[in-house]
Amino acid sequence: MTIREMLKYVDHTQLKAFAAWEDIVRLCEEAIEYGTASVCVPPAYIGRIHETYRDRVNICTVVGFPLGYSVTEAKVAEVRAALAEGCNEIDMVVNIGDVKNGLFQKVEDEIKTIKKECGSHILKVIIETCYLTEEEKIAMCRAVTNAGADYIKTSTGFGTGGATREDVELFKKHIGPGVKIKAAGGISTAKDLEMFLELGCDRVGTSRCKEILDSSRL
Repeated sequence: MTIREMLKYVDHTQLKAFAAWEDIVRLCEEAIEYGTASVCVPPAYIGRIHETYRDRVNICTVVGFPLGYSVTEAKVAEVRAALAEGCNEIDMVVNIGDVKNGLFQKVEDEIKTIKKECGSHILKVIIETCYLTEEEKIAMCRAVTNAGADYIKTSTGFGTGGATREDVELFKKHIGPGVKIKAAGGISTAKDLEMFLELGCDRVGTSRCKEILDSSRL
């Protein structure tokens, strides 16, 4: 697979708190040039992106980001607003505190509620693996599967660690057949991108598309 072919699986990401409109424009222009799967952006920019680019870019945004502990009602409101403004894909963060407290059914119920709100739109569930034990990761694989989400995602990129080979391999063993995998966090080279795609990820999140592409030309 060429680097250009690999970029078709990438959610080209800009989620920094200080991202200005010029940064978002650069992201969208690169996404169009590279043919990435989507741009993953702060909710506040969805409407302006949609108005500017229409169907030239596929818009993904984040909900309950990056800590996950907002109440379900707030996450639902975020989803409704995002979809109304032109977003197509939602990456939500689970309530990590609930996971650590062993409230796995509660987490599953929240995911199910968010998926119902998303309808036919893609829902990716961020479980933030760097904070979880293996048992908790397995429990989240079950929760994501049972709730009917489209993807399980490793990381926000704002935690203490990002995607790893081991976590993706664990996901593959424990998710249901209808769930796909998104790796994110710390993916900065063409080698990283290739590895996660070869492991079976259907999406990869990175803010370093340009660097990855440029390095592949050296």
